[in-house]
Amino acid sequence: MKIWLNSPRLTLILIFTIALSLRLYGLNWDQGFHLHPDERMIVMVTERISVPESNIFSPDSSLNPKFFAYGSLPIYLLKFTAYLLSPIFPSITSYEEINLLGRAISAIFDSLTILVIYKIAYSIFNNVKKSLLTCLIYALSILPIQLSHFYAVDTLLTFFIYFTISQLINYFQKHRLSSLIFAGVGFGLSLATKVSATVLVASLVTSLFVGILLSVRNQMFSHSKKLSQQIMLSVWHFLNPKKIHYGRFQKVITILALLTLTLFVSVIVFVIFEPFALTDFATFKQQILEQQAMTKDAFVFPYTLQYVNTAPYLYPLKNIFLWGLGPILGLLSFLGGIIFLIKLVKGLQSPGNEKSEGAQLILLSFYFAYFIVVGGFAVKFMRYCLPLYPVFAIFATELFFYLKSKLLRVSLLTLQLLTVMAFMNIYNLPHTRVAATQWLNKNVAVGSTLLVEHWDDSLPLGYPEGITQLSLPLYDSDFDPSKWTNINKMLEKGDYIILASNRLYTPLQKLTDCNNLPSNRCYPLTTSYYQNLFAGKLGYSKVAEFTNYPNLFGLYIDDQSADESFTVYDHPKVTIFKKNR
Repeated sequence: MKIWLNSPRLTLILIFTIALSLRLYGLNWDQGFHLHPDERMIVMVTERISVPESNIFSPDSSLNPKFFAYGSLPIYLLKFTAYLLSPIFPSITSYEEINLLGRAISAIFDSLTILVIYKIAYSIFNNVKKSLLTCLIYALSILPIQLSHFYAVDTLLTFFIYFTISQLINYFQKHRLSSLIFAGVGFGLSLATKVSATVLVASLVTSLFVGILLSVRNQMFSHSKKLSQQIMLSVWHFLNPKKIHYGRFQKVITILALLTLTLFVSVIVFVIFEPFALTDFATFKQQILEQQAMTKDAFVFPYTLQYVNTAPYLYPLKNIFLWGLGPILGLLSFLGGIIFLIKLVKGLQSPGNEKSEGAQLILLSFYFAYFIVVGGFAVKFMRYCLPLYPVFAIFATELFFYLKSKLLRVSLLTLQLLTVMAFMNIYNLPHTRVAATQWLNKNVAVGSTLLVEHWDDSLPLGYPEGITQLSLPLYDSDFDPSKWTNINKMLEKGDYIILASNRLYTPLQKLTDCNNLPSNRCYPLTTSYYQNLFAGKLGYSKVAEFTNYPNLFGLYIDDQSADESFTVYDHPKVTIFKKNR
């Protein structure tokens, strides 16, 4: 308790150290096999980046990543960092090791997010203990820990978003132009990391106008009127032409000028770190439109079929509650969010707490705008919601301090810590695909034919000599006769069938209602194929299975029901079938 009260800086450093340790632990979780596809793509793009002698910004420049599904900043950051470290670690620029550098960068950025969260939480709560607890809750949240083990873009994006929000709050509370410029820098860096950061415009506009709105609220507040009447009077007072005098008009003009300045800074920073979005605009536009099409239609790519018929908003919330936060923090944050909003609504009915209320409105404007956009996507990868997790931590803190029992508080934090330890244990064992590879190398004879599934990693990993791998085209249309002709021929030739994950068999078995599905995305025959395979009716029997569930003290948490993206990268279930002889 003395640490909490007398040395908040030391406590924050301790929380940061805990967070960074959890995020760096088991960083080489795939034993060098590059088993995260997005990370693998970023690394391959980074490898081909180089500084040309001329025509630096032409579309054909070797600096052009020609890959805009994500922003260019993470690519350039990885390349530049590897270059800086190469005199000390010469192999850090190689394909074999640069991904580990990327993972370390990801872990560091997610840990730095904790420092930004502290500033935001303190601007809302004006309470050191609550701010520190918010940091601790984020440090112990499961999805941020997991995503820190991958060099995709989510942890960097989250940091830049909350850096931007913290600067917007600082501008609102202290009216420093420098804070607004820093917010523009943060916004530009966010956009150069991923274009989904555009929703930060909601927070930017809120930060500029919320001061006027709260001021009008204060002027028009009357205890004798209902809240609805107060709101109507406030709006009328603000919009009534007779009431608008020169000073208020000047304020609006000033706000619009500041908005323009901030957006201008953002555009400049974006262009600096993603210049080929302009000079190779055709490629940039094409790939951005492809990504937008995916978010609107789960049928666009085979690997997004798992999201067909999943409920918008409810499906992401379910996975956040059960897996991303864990049930303990999930319950605290959802109930705490209700309390948080009720307190804010009540607080807005009377003046006197403008700095905190403004900070809350700026934060919530991003939270709701982002969730409304991302939660409604047809494709619902869990990582898309990572920028919401700092707000969940604030909500959980709100409820936590409503609990009067110290024993209950300690018990809840202990249970969450145990949940995190169970999850971290997946990094104590070899990756399931590595373990399956070792089994195959030991048990499969030279000359054997292995049947693997397309759109998934082939096993054994590496480049096995003397073994033939045939790819089963199970995503192809069930009503194309050539699909089953080819598969039946492969089943006759094959010696083993390998399911490297549940990527195909889980979603495809749900797509059988052909009356309500596109004909090329309905899989009744594929469903029968999997049912017969698991029942041993295809002439193949299961001979090996490799799982690595979160576990602690001999207790295992079967997370196969989680969103596929939660398990398929660092602990997929691998199943091997052998032909009956």
